[in-house]
Amino acid sequence: METSNPLKIGIYGYGKMGKAVEQVALAHGDILVWKVTSTTSSSLTDDMIRQADVVIEFSQPDAAMSNITRCLHAGVRVISGTTGWDHQKPRVHQLTMEKQLAFLQASNFSIGVNLFFALNAYLARLITPHPDYRVRLEETHHIQKKDAPSGTAITLADRIISASEGRYDSWHLSPAEGDRETSVPILAHRVDDVPGTHTVTWSSAIDDLVLTHQAKSRDGFARGAWLAAHWIRDKHGLFTMADVLDLDRTAD
Repeated sequence: METSNPLKIGIYGYGKMGKAVEQVALAHGDILVWKVTSTTSSSLTDDMIRQADVVIEFSQPDAAMSNITRCLHAGVRVISGTTGWDHQKPRVHQLTMEKQLAFLQASNFSIGVNLFFALNAYLARLITPHPDYRVRLEETHHIQKKDAPSGTAITLADRIISASEGRYDSWHLSPAEGDRETSVPILAHRVDDVPGTHTVTWSSAIDDLVLTHQAKSRDGFARGAWLAAHWIRDKHGLFTMADVLDLDRTAD
């Protein structure tokens, strides 16, 4: 995707992902008007926020709500990759609509992962009439990742639950929370620095169906976030990466 009009971007959360997004944006001719970390965010003024066309937010669960609402109050569209603050999202959604702006939330911006979501939802529908198959999810991330299971794994489980026509009604962290007939088990592993691996296994006594997404670097996540920022620049409403990639039609 090449653009003739450079996008002015603000980055809330200048960690590994924020730096990766910066590299992608600058490589495509966009302008980074500001970037802040948790220790430098106090220097950010509303006038500075307004210099951005879109803010890309990768912070921490306890800071996401404040960061996002501040940008919305300043009149700037936001995309967020922060997970673990779901209970606060209704307020952000309400404020987005009140301000007639746009907010896009994604547990994972990778194009490959979002295709992975769609593939697994489709497979869940196909396999529902065959009760011999049981599903389980496994995710592996770097040891610095604080939430477990990952937001990506939760999104994946939710998509499978929605597509399973009542066979599954929840997910749980395995083995800590035991085994439940109607719940999707998620195994979470934390090892040395890895971008992330997610595996979905449908297992029966006869065979296994296994789908895996393995990230090779953060570049895929960063490029997806950059793509989403360009896509949302003239939009109004609440969106996900499924909207950016036109994947909602695959659910029909």
